[in-house]
Amino acid sequence: MTSIIKQIQNRKTFAIISHPDAGKTTLTEKLLLFGGAIQVAGAVKSNKIRKTTTSDFLEIEKQRGISVTTSVMNFEYNGVKINLLDTPGHKDFAEDTYRTLTAVDSVILVIDCVKGVEEQTEKLMNVCRMRNTPVIVFINKLDREGRYPVELLDEIEHKLKIKVRPLSWPVGIGISFRGVYNIFQNSFSFFRANKQKIEKDVETFKGSTDPQLKELLGEDAIKLNEELNLVNGIYGDFKIEDYLKGNLAPVFFGSALNNFGVKELLDTFIKIAPGPQGRETTKGFIEPTHNNFSGFVFKIHANLDPKHRDRIAFLRVCSGKFERNKFFYHVRLNREFKFANPASFMAQDKSLIEEAYPGDVIGLYDSGNFKIGDTLSEGEQFMFKGIPTFSPEIFRELQLFDPFKSKQLEKGIMQLTDEGLAQLFIQNNRKVVGTVGELQFEVIQYRLLNEYGADCRFRHLNYIKACWVKFDNKEDIAELQRLRSHNLFYDKHDELVFMAESEYQLNAAKEKNPKAKFLFSIEHNTETVQMEKVV
Repeated sequence: MTSIIKQIQNRKTFAIISHPDAGKTTLTEKLLLFGGAIQVAGAVKSNKIRKTTTSDFLEIEKQRGISVTTSVMNFEYNGVKINLLDTPGHKDFAEDTYRTLTAVDSVILVIDCVKGVEEQTEKLMNVCRMRNTPVIVFINKLDREGRYPVELLDEIEHKLKIKVRPLSWPVGIGISFRGVYNIFQNSFSFFRANKQKIEKDVETFKGSTDPQLKELLGEDAIKLNEELNLVNGIYGDFKIEDYLKGNLAPVFFGSALNNFGVKELLDTFIKIAPGPQGRETTKGFIEPTHNNFSGFVFKIHANLDPKHRDRIAFLRVCSGKFERNKFFYHVRLNREFKFANPASFMAQDKSLIEEAYPGDVIGLYDSGNFKIGDTLSEGEQFMFKGIPTFSPEIFRELQLFDPFKSKQLEKGIMQLTDEGLAQLFIQNNRKVVGTVGELQFEVIQYRLLNEYGADCRFRHLNYIKACWVKFDNKEDIAELQRLRSHNLFYDKHDELVFMAESEYQLNAAKEKNPKAKFLFSIEHNTETVQMEKVV
C-alpha cells in the first residue's frame, strides 16, 4: 500500500480545453517540449503547413488543422508523471470533450487574448463547474494586439462565473510585449519570438521594486509595479484550497506558439494541481487508495493504426494497481479478461506497460468487448457513475452506395459509434446517425470510406430531438407504439428512443403517455438517468 500511495502522489492527470483556435493543441505541444517528450514543436498556424502537431494524428485532422478526437499523452516533468489529454475544441465534437472531463482531475483552460471568452469556452466551463473541477486559465497569444489583461480577467469572472487570481503578469502586449513577470517567484522571463526549442532566459529579482528590474525595463518597470499593486489589491492572496475546490482559477499569460509563459504555467501546475481523486460508483465513493484495482472506459478509438485495424479502449485507473496479464472483472459482461499488451501513449505512438496506478490513462486492445462507461474491477460489483450520453441535435439516415459492402458498413458504423463520435438509432433496416454537429458526418463518411471501404452518403432527416423512453410496463407506452411507431427507434444498447420532429410532437407524446419518462440524457451502464441536458 505504501508504494501505491507514493505512486498516487507522483501523478497528475488533466485535460486542456478551449474554444477552437485559441491555441490549445499548440500549448499541448509546448508542454511536451518542456517534458522532453518531443524535441522540436510542430506548427498548426496554417493548413498549408504540412508538418502537423503531435496530438493531431487522424488524416482528416491533418487536412483541416483542427482536433476532432481526444489525444492521450504521457510524459514526466521534474519527477512527476503527467497524463495529458488534449481535447477537441470544435463544438461539433463537444461530447468527446465532456466525457474526457470525467477522466481527469483538473483542467487548463486556454483563452485567446484577442477574442476573450467565447461560446464554447462557456459551455466547457459549465461542465467543469458541475464536477467542481479545478481550473487553471492560460491567456494565450500575448504577442498579438489583444485586449488589456484587467479587461480579460473581468470578462472571465463575469462570463465563466469563477473568481480569478493572476499568478503571472505581462509587460506590454502585441508589438510592445516584453515578457512575463512571475508574481510568486519574483522572476521575469524575456520574450523572444519564434522559439522552437527551450532556451533559458529568466532572471530572478527581489521583487517588482528591485532596482535591477527597473534598470532592465526602464519605465515599464514602474508601470509593472503599479499594475502588480493593483492586482494584489483587487484579487487578494492566492489560496490553494479555493483552487482545489473549483472556486478560484489561477491565471497565467503567455504565447504558446512562441513557447513563452509555458514554463511558468507548468512549474506552478505540478505544485498546486490535485493528484488522482476518487470517483462515485453505484456502491459509494471509491478512493484512489482503495486496495483493489478499478477503472472505467471513457473513450474508444477504432483504427488508431489503420494498418493493423486495432481498437483501443482508453481506461482511467481509479484505484489499486493495474497489472499486465492479470485477470480483471468486466462488470457489465460478468466476465474476466486479461490484457497482454496494455499501452501508454504519445498520441498515436504506443508503448507497452507492465503496470499502472490511479490517475494513469492506459489503452487496452479490444475486440469489441468494451463500451464507453464500462467498469473493470477485481471482482467487485459496482459501476462508475457520471458518464452520460446526451441527446443529439442533428440526424441523418445512412445510405450505402454499394450493397455488396453492407458488412463493411455494419462493422464500420458500429465501431465508429462505439467511440462516441456519434449515436446510432436503428429501425428495422434503417440506420439513423445522430450528432451534435455537422462536421461529425463528414468525419464519419471519410472514415467509413478510408478505413472500412464503405462508400456512403447521408440523407437529411427532420428530427429535432431524440429522447430515451423509460417505462415500467408496455401499457405505459401503448399510445406511442400504436400511433407513433414510425418515430420509435432503438439505440445500440436496445434502449427505446422516440425521435421527435417538432417540440409540439414531443410535448404531445409526453401528454399522451404520462407514465413514461422522456429523457434527454442517460447513463446506459449504471441504469441511472439524468433528467436534463447539462449544456
